[in-house]
Formats: sequence, structure tokens, C-alpha cells
Amino acid sequence: MIDRQRLEAIVREAGQIAMASWPGDGHSPEVWEKTPGDPVSEVDSAVDMFLRRELSALLPSAGWLSEETIDAPDRLDGGLIWLVDPIDGTRDYVRGRRGWAVSVALVSAGKPLIGMLAAPAQSPEQGGQFWHGEAGQGSWRDGARLVASQRQELAGARVPARIRPTAQSDLVFVDQPNSIALRIAMVAANEADLVATMRWGFEWDLGAAALIAREAGAAVTDVFGQALSYNKRIPRDFGVLVTAPAIHAAAVERLAEQAKVAAG
Repeated sequence: MIDRQRLEAIVREAGQIAMASWPGDGHSPEVWEKTPGDPVSEVDSAVDMFLRRELSALLPSAGWLSEETIDAPDRLDGGLIWLVDPIDGTRDYVRGRRGWAVSVALVSAGKPLIGMLAAPAQSPEQGGQFWHGEAGQGSWRDGARLVASQRQELAGARVPARIRPTAQSDLVFVDQPNSIALRIAMVAANEADLVATMRWGFEWDLGAAALIAREAGAAVTDVFGQALSYNKRIPRDFGVLVTAPAIHAAAVERLAEQAKVAAG
């Protein structure tokens, strides 16, 4: 159906385009705010343009949905779309931090078929990190098969966060990248046990990483425990919850009231 090696090469090259202007290496790309507190850089646009050209050439029949492109309703007409976030974690990117990634998923009939993340600022001395998952086949990081967290109890679960735990918390906080895709991938790699958000999030934030986590054996839903779907007319969901399978029901129960209030 698709040349996976060519797709991987395109996503890796997109990561290198972003890396070439990364402020962490002393570069100063132009940055502005789409809305207050929501930064975007000229590099987001450059990576988006590159991916749209190359992915459209790779699979001309697929539609397009990206954070940095005006949504076109004709994407709803076909069964296939590319779901793209050219730089997920732009806040970390523009601050010279490592917690960002290029996210690309191919979606068919509302479900991701392939998901890839290029994170060249992660372990740059080793050429960065590359993640990919394929529906029904599994997921990998840098060629190593991923097996998600198998934690059995919610108490003591590792959660990516920038805040420090309070004395009353029964969770363990670990370093949090700004990229939600990389946080989800941490569960896939057994580096975290639970990732949850309490806000509206867009499909391009989730598509690739959610597939990678699911194929590694994680439980992946919205924050209310409902299945995620993609290429919706309004392409967003309220919250995401990715956990070790055994603690998912307990996490949904714990978050239920807070999620209802946050969702309004």
C-alpha cells in the first residue's frame, strides 16, 4: 500500500529540517504567537510545507489535516488522510529544550494505520530518537520493540509532570516533555505509567503517538474512557488518557469528576 521506508525517510528528514534551526544549538528562528501563550515559529511552517509536498507525492489519494494548514473540508470525502503536527511541543522547541517531535500518522476510516515520531533533539549524540507503530504489527523506538508499562496499581504510577509532587500525592512525577506525543510515547516505552490531559486537544497531537502506545499494549482513550477516532468534522477530543492497561479503569474513575468540571 505504501513505501514504509520512504515514509520513514521523509519523517526523519522533516526532523532534521527542524533540528537545523533549533535554538538549542544556538539558532534564532522567527517566533510569534497564534494566540496568547500559543507560540509558532517559521520552522513549523517550513516543516509543514516539506511534509505536505513529500507525503502528497508519496500517497496522492490521501487527504491532509495539519496544525499549520487551514482545514479543508474535502478531507472528509476520502477514506485516507495524513494527520500531521510539524513540531509537536513548540514551546520546548523555541526555548531550546529537547521535548519536541515531528508527528505523522496515516489514517484510514477514522483509525491510524501508521504513526511515526521523529525526535532528533532527544539523545542527539546518537542521532535522535525515532518511533513508529503499525496497526496490528507493533511499535518500535530506534528498532527496539516497545512493551508498554504493565503497572498493576494506580498508587505509585509514574506521571510526566513539571510540578513536584505534594506530600499527599500517591503518584510519582517524572520529567515531562512539552510534546504530548512524546509523553504518550513514554507509556509505550515503559518510562511512564499514566498520561492524562484535561483540555480540548486536536487529532494531530494524538494520532501517531496514540497508535504507537496502543501497539505497545497501552490503554488509549479520551479522558472519559471512550475510544478515540480521527478525521472527524471537528477534529478534536476532550482530553486523552494513556495508561498501563491494569490501571486504566481506576484512572478514569479518579479523573471523572475533574474531567466533567473541566469539560463544562
